[in-house]
Amino acid sequence: MKHPISLTICLLFCLSVLCQEDGWTLSSGKVEKYTGIVAANGRIGILPEDKPFQTRSIILNNVYDKESPLGVSKILLGMNFAQLELEINGEKVDENNVSNWSQSLNMKTAGFTTSFTFKNKAKVSYTIYALRNIQYSGYIDVHVEPLEDIEIKATGIIETPDEYHSPNSTFRVLQDLETTMPILQTVAESRLGRHLVGTSATFIWHAINSTRENQRPELVHDMVTPYDNRLSFEKELKKGETFEFAWTGAVCSTQDFEDPQTESERFVIFNLLTPREDLLGQHRKLWEELWEGDIIIEGNLQDQLDVRLALYHLYAFSRGDSNLSIAPMGLSSQNYNGHIFWDTELWMFPPLLMLNQDIARSLVNYRSDRLGKAKEKAINFGYKGAMFPWESDDTGEEATPAWALTGTFEHHITADVAIAFWNYYRVTQNMDWLKGRGYPMMKEVADYWVSRSTKNEDGSYSIKNVVGANEFAPNVDDNAFTNGSAITALQYATEAAKAVGEVANPEWNEVASKIRILKFPDGTTKEHADYDGERIKQADVNLLTYPLDVVNDEETVLKDLKYYEPKLAEEGPAMGQSVFAVIYARLGNAKEAYRLFRRSYEPNKRPPFGALAEAATSDNPYFATGAGGMLQVVLFGFGGLDIGEEGIIQKNAILPKEWKSLTLKGVGPERKTYTVK
Repeated sequence: MKHPISLTICLLFCLSVLCQEDGWTLSSGKVEKYTGIVAANGRIGILPEDKPFQTRSIILNNVYDKESPLGVSKILLGMNFAQLELEINGEKVDENNVSNWSQSLNMKTAGFTTSFTFKNKAKVSYTIYALRNIQYSGYIDVHVEPLEDIEIKATGIIETPDEYHSPNSTFRVLQDLETTMPILQTVAESRLGRHLVGTSATFIWHAINSTRENQRPELVHDMVTPYDNRLSFEKELKKGETFEFAWTGAVCSTQDFEDPQTESERFVIFNLLTPREDLLGQHRKLWEELWEGDIIIEGNLQDQLDVRLALYHLYAFSRGDSNLSIAPMGLSSQNYNGHIFWDTELWMFPPLLMLNQDIARSLVNYRSDRLGKAKEKAINFGYKGAMFPWESDDTGEEATPAWALTGTFEHHITADVAIAFWNYYRVTQNMDWLKGRGYPMMKEVADYWVSRSTKNEDGSYSIKNVVGANEFAPNVDDNAFTNGSAITALQYATEAAKAVGEVANPEWNEVASKIRILKFPDGTTKEHADYDGERIKQADVNLLTYPLDVVNDEETVLKDLKYYEPKLAEEGPAMGQSVFAVIYARLGNAKEAYRLFRRSYEPNKRPPFGALAEAATSDNPYFATGAGGMLQVVLFGFGGLDIGEEGIIQKNAILPKEWKSLTLKGVGPERKTYTVK
């Protein structure tokens, strides 16, 4: 039986969302329960609110400070430059004096638009962009249409979170010859002083030469407190005279810049002096290029929107030019401290590998850039090779809180990384990358698993004292997924050695061929040595079928499916259902595959736009890991895609009766199109 919260949320969602027929836009009026959709560009994420001109937060990718003096690292909130206030005839516009409220996300252009009417005096709309082209900056494009003669006052704000200290808030007008550039700015130290963060912002008026002081409205600076820095202007508007302006800001830190203060100024000046058509045109062009990798579902608009929203988030949370990875919640929140888990390699990486190899390369490069720390960790725990952290931050050291056993014992992450590396090579056939980054890392991972395995009296090998994918069972021996992923990583290392012309360590194959996969008497795969039918947090055994292909005879595959699906806990994360759905699709059972596809995300949708929470019973969107899982069902299940030695192949595609057709567009380096009807 579905949890009551899930039913309530689903009803609210169905009542609130207006799904436009283009398959690209999600829209909503005012709702009681609200979860915004982030506008992000792989560097910053801007999360809107359901109140006029307000945003909840800005998240900075790969910028960390300790959460507390005795805590671990935590991703930083940026100074919130995406806050505005608008007064009309001396009255502040707020949620209590507006009507005709509407918000929409255009996934094609990554613009989040809010529109409303203020007391029959003016129609107002604004669109938030996290600029894809100017990656540390955002842009709010505002339109005011007076329904009578009015006076407006617009105020732009840099709001510094309380966790910062020693903020220095200023306003200066920079000048080069006749060009003047007004800059509102705050510079402050992060929580425990690890980083200096600089944020700048300014207004832009499109209809006039904004660089000449005598042609623009007078600007007034007001520093309410060092944490609340404001810049405003006033203007009279005639009925029917549409007025357009923008507010743009940039946030930089010492993680990426030696002088973040000055760099944030340069980004804002670039946005100020670049025509809107050019600036936003470049942003839209980059998103158009991202959407060359797309999934098109004909015959079911809601499924199309759900799938596009998942893919939108993976694109929004990543960049092909960054060598950064994606946290479970992307750039939507500080949940899980913004750390990097196996969520990337097992769940988000495969869809991106199919549809955007540039981003996929950034994800694997993030790991190879931190190989040195992984080797140090292996030595520190008495092993050889490289041992990757369960939770990773910018340093590559273990970032899991010490109280969580996962950080000390969930070791399958090290195999997951190697599996992603080999799949990247198989898809791209990039030999230079394999020689320079891929094989050196895979070799160290293979050496780790040899040293991590224990030889039994019968000649088999065990991997003892681990936390598996099913984290309900800590400190167990011979966990199915851990053992299966280690086998796969060892086998892939041998193949990689051959590909680069090296001689593989014979121990890799010896250990891989003798690591134990335990069975119950009836042949069902046993999750770990002491497993006796307990509830599971997520799929573990079934991962040996997909994606590992370690268990592949149909009789055992079906036994494992029927045994473990009923044991999946409702409070577990969404990905387990996705695994079951892919396997059923590959077995040719479209009915069961579609049932589990919908079950993998439908109970997790939060109104009004369908943001995914981690579980049906939780409220922590946006869960990018779940998005990766549902996309894998479409690509590797219904779409029949698979990765072979020569790259991407298609076999045994199957279409659920709820869809008329499925088109996978821009697949692989050759940008192929696959259609299932």
